Amino acid sequence: MNGVLVLDRAQTRAALDTRRVVDAVAAALVALSRGGVSAPPRIAARAPSGLLGAMPGHVPGLGLAAKLVSVFGDPARPGRGAHRGVVALFDEHDGRPLALMDAESLTAVRTAAAATLGARVLARPGALRHTVVGTGAQARAQIGLLAELHPAAEVVVAGRDPGGAREAAARHPGARVAADLEEAVRGADVVFCCTGATSPVVHRSWLAPGTHVSSVGGSHGPEIDADTVRDAVLFAEWPGAAGSPPPAGAHELQSLSPGREVVLLGSVLAGDHPGRGGGDGLTLFKSTGHAALDVAAAHVVHAVARAEGLGTTVDL
Repeated sequence: MNGVLVLDRAQTRAALDTRRVVDAVAAALVALSRGGVSAPPRIAARAPSGLLGAMPGHVPGLGLAAKLVSVFGDPARPGRGAHRGVVALFDEHDGRPLALMDAESLTAVRTAAAATLGARVLARPGALRHTVVGTGAQARAQIGLLAELHPAAEVVVAGRDPGGAREAAARHPGARVAADLEEAVRGADVVFCCTGATSPVVHRSWLAPGTHVSSVGGSHGPEIDADTVRDAVLFAEWPGAAGSPPPAGAHELQSLSPGREVVLLGSVLAGDHPGRGGGDGLTLFKSTGHAALDVAAAHVVHAVARAEGLGTTVDL
């Protein structure tokens, strides 16, 4: 097929086969851990109220893609923000543009996939209670993915907006809304932190022994406190999560002591690292997002859209 396939938001969402995205994201994380990905650190142009980030990447076998995404706060909702943009997929062999798709829905699903993979290999065996902190688009995507993959799990949702928490919890048949954030986190086996916080919203004193935390928010500041970072075994998508300043790196990982190890999640998925290694210690997967994950999700969207006849072909 000649031309570029253009997918609007609804069509992009329809083509996000979540199980296939999880598998593709796992493959991209493994490639990252083994040095098989070409992707420069994320860069951003800053405007008075937000930023525009650029994330190109190549993952052999999955493709070549670039994301342009804006991260802006919402003046009508202090403390809230949105990620909007586009992902362009190219043929990795001859460079032809193949597809243009919505970045917001793609980012939410690929990020939830990475967080879920982190919990899958880093949480203690038999982890039952999952807490999702947040009520925005990323929290809803995380709850939706849990509903598809773990419909029988116990899910607790907590956020500043009770109505938003109820709406998010409705996406999972086993979810309930917690009375407050501390109650939701205490006793959880797995905590998914999906917020736009500028200061920590999860604290070490709330976390039970052996808890796993997947933190995917914090574009504007840390959402996990320094004591949790100090005590946890640390995992990330790529080495620059700790070695690069934001927006490429994580706010929480900027002041690690010399020699502090940050394990790549892909090395655990590949079986090259034991991960948790047993015991009742904390584990923290700190996601910054990475272009390789966008490539993985865009690969799935393009394949599904082509198979199902979604989108409009244009000459670009």
